[in-house]
Amino acid sequence: MKRNAFTRRVILISSALAIAACLPGCGEKKTKVAFVTNGPSDFWVYAQAGIAKAEKELGDINAIYKVGESGKQRKIIDDLLVSGVQGVAFSPTQPKEQIDHIKGWAQKAKIMTVDSDAPGSERLLYIGTDNVAAGRECGRLVKEAMPDGGKIMVFVGIKDQLNAVERFAGLKEELEGSNVEVIDLRTDQISEEIARRNAQDTLVKYPDIAGMVGLWSYNAPQILAAVKDAGKLDQVKIVGFDEDPTTLKAIAAGEIYATVCQQPYEFGYQSIKMLHRLVVKGEKVEDMKDVPESRQIMIPTITVKKDEALAYLEKCNAWKAEMQ
Repeated sequence: MKRNAFTRRVILISSALAIAACLPGCGEKKTKVAFVTNGPSDFWVYAQAGIAKAEKELGDINAIYKVGESGKQRKIIDDLLVSGVQGVAFSPTQPKEQIDHIKGWAQKAKIMTVDSDAPGSERLLYIGTDNVAAGRECGRLVKEAMPDGGKIMVFVGIKDQLNAVERFAGLKEELEGSNVEVIDLRTDQISEEIARRNAQDTLVKYPDIAGMVGLWSYNAPQILAAVKDAGKLDQVKIVGFDEDPTTLKAIAAGEIYATVCQQPYEFGYQSIKMLHRLVVKGEKVEDMKDVPESRQIMIPTITVKKDEALAYLEKCNAWKAEMQ
């Protein structure tokens, strides 16, 4: 009898363990993928909310989020691949210099670019903005804000990053033949302190400056701070990029004319969905009917002016709250 009772207990315990192993989330090994940014900003926090949504919906992946500033991306991605990550979406900070890195990574995992592309590399595809078109939209806003024309200075983090190159090209293309003169493009290496100093120096060197344009998310807030300090809000029109909370509040207050918003939430969400298809489902890009021949999936921008600013800020705050 004792032996039978013991045997029954063993069978019951084994059955319970087998059932537990079959329950969702229990004993299940999730596939690891990663998303690596080009720096820290609220812009990427919104993308992180989209990543979290995709991870929850899919259920069978572990989506790792990393902030990867210029010069640090190589080590971050190398370490991720060593840890078993099978797919990476990242925003290249130096696309030309990173071509060889991408070639090496592509031998170990599925690699795609997001926000900024790396043409000529072995990345599988790109998800992000048509940055030339976004630059043109920025140019249209400048002409609206400055109907009488004048001199403008343009600011960005890294001059050679492809999204910066393309936005600046689109901006100049749109302004060609107008009465708006682009003085130069100033860079700050993703430093808000340098970004503000660049704006301050511009106001001193060009006292007749009529407009200032920020091509990355933190540029417009730093421009605004410099213009306010100089007491030139009535003189200098500001056009920004992306949905930094300070930018949106300033648009609502009439201190910044408008901003061209990408959709970082969608960047994060769609990137993880695509990595899941590539890694978990084993789909091939060339067989995907929803991927253009260019292998570039463009997510449209949204122009935000005074009347829409607070509503858009509320949406951004909701995304941010999801990550707290």
